[in-house]
Amino acid sequence: MKGSIEITIEKWKQSARKLKTETKALYLAYKHPQTPWYAKAFAGLVIAYAFSPIDLVPDFIPVLGYLDDLILVPFGITLAIKMIPASVMVDCRMQAEIETSEEKQANWISAVIIIMLWITLAAFFMLWLTNFFK
Repeated sequence: MKGSIEITIEKWKQSARKLKTETKALYLAYKHPQTPWYAKAFAGLVIAYAFSPIDLVPDFIPVLGYLDDLILVPFGITLAIKMIPASVMVDCRMQAEIETSEEKQANWISAVIIIMLWITLAAFFMLWLTNFFK
């Protein structure tokens, strides 16, 4: 039972990573000069909807609020990708993979800097507290 849950979670993580990469590739294809205008228009709408805080069905509505994100966004991405020439999508996917791996490096560096900042602030606070109660 526990193994199947871990497998399911790992599949969801992989799907989320793929969706993130596909969204980034779609954005790059949107800016690509060989993408037809109608594909750019539809891709722009899909990207805007994916990143917009406003949904067709608000998230506070139980189940339906999240279903639109789970169904509409992947469907829109799939449809937009079908409108874009395959050669453009291959180039954009490769670029998206490169940018995603670079972002992971930058995220680790940012995380280390933020953690060091919090540790420094905590040390100063502890020093201030010890001096305050003397």
